[in-house]
Amino acid sequence: MPPQIRLSIPSDLLPVDGRFGSGPSKVPAGRLDALAATGASLMGTSHRQPPVMGLVRRVVDGLAALFDLPDGYEVAIGNGGSAAFWDLATYALIERRSQHAVFGEFGGKFAGAARRAPWLEEPTVLTAEPGDRVLPVAEEDVDVYAWTHNETSTGVWAPVARPAEDALTLVDATSAAGGLAVDIAAADVYYFAPQKSFASDGGLWLTTLSPSAIEQASRIAASGRHIPAFFDLVGALASTRKGQTYNTPAVATLFLMAEQLDWMLAHGGLAGMAERTAASADVLYGWAEKSSYAAPFVADPDHRSAVVGTVELDPAVDKALLSETLRANGIVDLDAYRGIGANQLRIAMYPTVDAADVEALTACIDWVVDRL
Repeated sequence: MPPQIRLSIPSDLLPVDGRFGSGPSKVPAGRLDALAATGASLMGTSHRQPPVMGLVRRVVDGLAALFDLPDGYEVAIGNGGSAAFWDLATYALIERRSQHAVFGEFGGKFAGAARRAPWLEEPTVLTAEPGDRVLPVAEEDVDVYAWTHNETSTGVWAPVARPAEDALTLVDATSAAGGLAVDIAAADVYYFAPQKSFASDGGLWLTTLSPSAIEQASRIAASGRHIPAFFDLVGALASTRKGQTYNTPAVATLFLMAEQLDWMLAHGGLAGMAERTAASADVLYGWAEKSSYAAPFVADPDHRSAVVGTVELDPAVDKALLSETLRANGIVDLDAYRGIGANQLRIAMYPTVDAADVEALTACIDWVVDRL
């Protein structure tokens, strides 16, 4: 081990909580104790019985309150995470042809899934380089427009607004949901997973559905298209309405998410969460702009995410050594997404992360860099 890694950052500089991972994210203190306190009443019981069904309904009701769901909108839950939802959408939501605005890894993966689906026409794919963004544009013969509200891979966010009224708007909100403000009525499908702002674990997808999305999914399901049961959105919605999932869910994940939703609603709802992430982002980008060796990776301030911040370091800074030193001092998971940036840190600023801890993080980075 290089001797520099043995550097001990002064305790008065350290953040209270040194977890800044972009997913799975920080789970607040006490949540696992709360899960353990449920004893035998929840874990290890049937997901077709009242304890787990009540938990599913608690999550659904919490999301409906957090997003102030418009009339006719519903929540659906299924297994597999956002990666599964991309494939689900190719079966259950895209009728003929989609358009994808791609400005990072995850938007590209959904576009790739649509391209590979032989029952769909070739999609339109609009692209931007990492650190920049591109927005969808109205186009004939498109029945689904798709993009990410926040690119976890690059730290770029994009607004949620309908490109056209005669097609569905699908927004991947995996790292945005619960941390960025949104008008749910501007999207037909706003889907995400619980391991980011919702301070839970992965393996589930959750989505809001407009009446138009439900109608299109129902029409596709009735058309005779083969839809594997695992990708049956109509079936998933029917199960969710009963407080169930199609197959056994991760019960602990649902519990942690329900606890986080209670906390969010008690601390100002979605507006309060957006205030928290904005405060952290102000600290991070303000530090990076003043730094002699760091700068925001996203050049346009209007494109910089408030929930996932990316910072490019001067090539003279040994990022691997910096990260190892920070980890040895309890500050973890600052790694950039693979292939993004030349010498980059990526810092999660989800609602459970305190702005004071982000400020402490920047002080610790300065302290270590000065000594490396």
